[in-house]
Amino acid sequence: MAKITLDNLAHSYLPNPTSEDDFALKELNHDWDDGAAYALLGASGCGKSTLLNIISGLLHPSQGRILFDGQDVTHAPTAERNIAQVFQFPVVYDTMTVQDNLAFPLRIRGRDEAYVAERVQEIARMIGMEDMLKKKARGLTADAKQKISLGRGMVRKDVNALLFDEPLTVIDPHMKWELRTQLKKLHHDFGHTMIYVTHDQTEALTFADKVVVMYDGRVVQIGTPEELFERPEHTFVGYFIGSPGMNVLPAEVDGTTAKVGSQTIQLAGGYKPTSGKVEIGVRPEFAKLSQSEGLPVAVRRIEDVGRHKIIRASFEGHDINIIAGEDDRVSADMNHVSFDPAQVNVYVNDWRVAPDGAQSVGEAA
Repeated sequence: MAKITLDNLAHSYLPNPTSEDDFALKELNHDWDDGAAYALLGASGCGKSTLLNIISGLLHPSQGRILFDGQDVTHAPTAERNIAQVFQFPVVYDTMTVQDNLAFPLRIRGRDEAYVAERVQEIARMIGMEDMLKKKARGLTADAKQKISLGRGMVRKDVNALLFDEPLTVIDPHMKWELRTQLKKLHHDFGHTMIYVTHDQTEALTFADKVVVMYDGRVVQIGTPEELFERPEHTFVGYFIGSPGMNVLPAEVDGTTAKVGSQTIQLAGGYKPTSGKVEIGVRPEFAKLSQSEGLPVAVRRIEDVGRHKIIRASFEGHDINIIAGEDDRVSADMNHVSFDPAQVNVYVNDWRVAPDGAQSVGEAA
């Protein structure tokens, strides 16, 4: 286990980058706490795997340093970093049995066979492969091979960090849930520093203590699932977290009010004069459909998804989503939407700004 420090870290795949746009990973300074579980979340191509491969030593950064417990490992090879990494697709020894695949990381470090046998049996139980230990890896299904990869990554207790790069891509849906549960149990039992790359918000929010949201090579917010939901610090976080995502509408903000199109809504706090691209953001959970209060909208359709309804509406050319309870009444004459002022966020050039007297987290630490 180790505290991982990223110091002025950035990377470009170009030999001579000349501007920030040339960097696949923008400058990053952050401490990853010893024993914490993090999820790197973002759309494909945002820099998640680049960052993970720099941490593991598979990629050398264009600038900056990486430290494990204060020791500079920027130039240290992967073998000297004492990490375990599981990739998106299976990496197994086809000629070995499942048992020998799982035992391999322990045997090459000289652990005695009694401990190896005990630990392999424990991991096999976690990944649901107790009955397959004597089978050769060759010929197994893709998801079975990926379970071997996961098990081999988890078999050692003494690693500095466990790194997972979208490891459940080829796993069937039911087993995904089982393995996520086992990963959380592993973290709880042994306190490994874990970093889990995914573009699936459900995986990220159910696995991690803190979620690191990336967009266009930049970390835009680091926080708990609750913080990401309640106070998205960037419009991308609001859009990407939640189903449906946050409603984002262009606005003119003046003090305690925001003018949205031809209408004015109330804000919970007062804001200084703003310039640039100004928008308000509000989660569908904090929007309410009514007969006369709020913005006049045209309801396009209502989707009943079981536990709640999603109301798809439009206001002066802008889409608005509203979430209503399963038993909430929705009638044809309900054509206005109001927002809870305390849950309306103001954004300037995509970044959240705080009202006067309050402090915004701003860009991620």
